[in-house]
This record gives sequence, structure tokens and C-alpha cells, in this order.
Amino acid sequence: MTKEGEQGTYILKPIPRDLKKVDQVPANEHLTMQIAKQVYGLKTAENAIIFFKNGSPAYITKRFDVKEDNGKLGEEDFATLAGKTKDNAGENFKYEYSYEEAGLLIQQYVSAWRVEIEKYFSLVVFNFLFSNGDAHLKNFSLLESSKGDYLLSPAYDLINTRLHVDDTDFALDKGLFSNDFKSEQYKKSGHPSKSDFSEFAKRIGVSASRFEKLISPFMEKQPFVEKLIGHSFLSDANKRGYLLMYNTKRNYLILE
Repeated sequence: MTKEGEQGTYILKPIPRDLKKVDQVPANEHLTMQIAKQVYGLKTAENAIIFFKNGSPAYITKRFDVKEDNGKLGEEDFATLAGKTKDNAGENFKYEYSYEEAGLLIQQYVSAWRVEIEKYFSLVVFNFLFSNGDAHLKNFSLLESSKGDYLLSPAYDLINTRLHVDDTDFALDKGLFSNDFKSEQYKKSGHPSKSDFSEFAKRIGVSASRFEKLISPFMEKQPFVEKLIGHSFLSDANKRGYLLMYNTKRNYLILE
């Protein structure tokens, strides 16, 4: 534990409360973060799962905003960038937005936005594919680089929320788009497909040629996903549930 006046460099998340299958939350977050990094090459916060003396699991992650000299890098989450607070936008301030509008914040505040917008796009697709229904504005951030400019921070708080709550595909109230756009396939199935993410990519500034390269790893069946699930600390029943959710979402994604 940190001492008074000491700058902590890790965040420890024990089993939470008031969720279904609460004992599975640390294993779920650890697995989802590892899949993001190891399978899809997303830059993530360093993390691990640890166990207390009584065998209870906890998720631990290393802070990426603390420098080696214990100074802090600048970090701004997307709620702040959007000018949204509880005082001016109410209790649900971090949910009342769209991923399109959030992507445009990157264009506004990041000089090298064409590179960072692709990372953001991949992260939004990943959150859909792995049923992270809590990817709200405070779970995306810009981080100061060693050169003093701002880039998309490593991904954090990635978790399959559907194992614990009955939520929707997207955390943000408006979903992918700032208007009511939905592809014909979306209207039929109630879930976004490749066509929707193609439109989303275009609106946030990802070129058509780059879209195909970015989306293809998510559309292909990834055997390593199943392997990581099998080696995770989830219970056997929740391993099966996690894999089923992945395959179901991928089937929606590949529809034209």
C-alpha cells in the first residue's frame, strides 16, 4: 500500500459488489485485457490477476500516467474533452454522447489524429465484439507523450460486461452515430454489422482502404481467443458463456 505523500503506481481492484457473478469480475477483466493485447495488438495498460491469502482474486493494473521520477503525465478523459460534468450534464453525463462525436474529439485535440483515430476505431470494434457495454466517455483518454503532445492512452477497463449485467451493445446512449443512422442489416438484427462500422470509420476519418485492413482481424475467427479463454481464471461455465458471446457478436459483425 502507498504511504502518505507517496505517488502510487498501481491500481488494485478487488471483487466488487452488486453484480451477478462478482467473483468472476477480476478474471473477466484480466482475460479481456489480455485478448486485446495478445490477439489484436491493442496497446493496453499493463495488468495481472493476483490472489489474496484467502484465495480471493483481484485485478491489478499499472498506472500509465506516472513517470519514472514519480511525476505525472498529462491525461484528459473524453468527458472532460467534451466539456461534460455531472453539474452541467446530469448524472449520466459520461453516457450521453456517440462514438462518432468522441472520434471527432481526437481530430480536434490530437495533431497526429490520423494515426490515433485508427487505434480508437479498433478499440470501439473490440468493445462491441467482446460485449463491453460500459465503454463510456471516462474510459477513453488522451495521454501526454514524451514530446509533450497528446495521443490516445493505452486501453483500460476492458471487460465483458454481459457476464454481469443485461446491458446493450454500446455504453453511449447514441451508439455509434451522432444521428439515427442504421444499416438495413442493423435494422433487421438489432445489432451493428460490417456496414455500420464502415460508415462509422468514414465519419471519423478512417480511409476506405485502411478500414478493410483494420476490420479484418475482428471478422476472422481467432483460435487464440479460444485458447486464452481456456487458460483464463474464469469458471468453466463462464468460459463457455464468454466464448459464446464472442462468436455471437462476430456473427453479427460479418453480416453485410
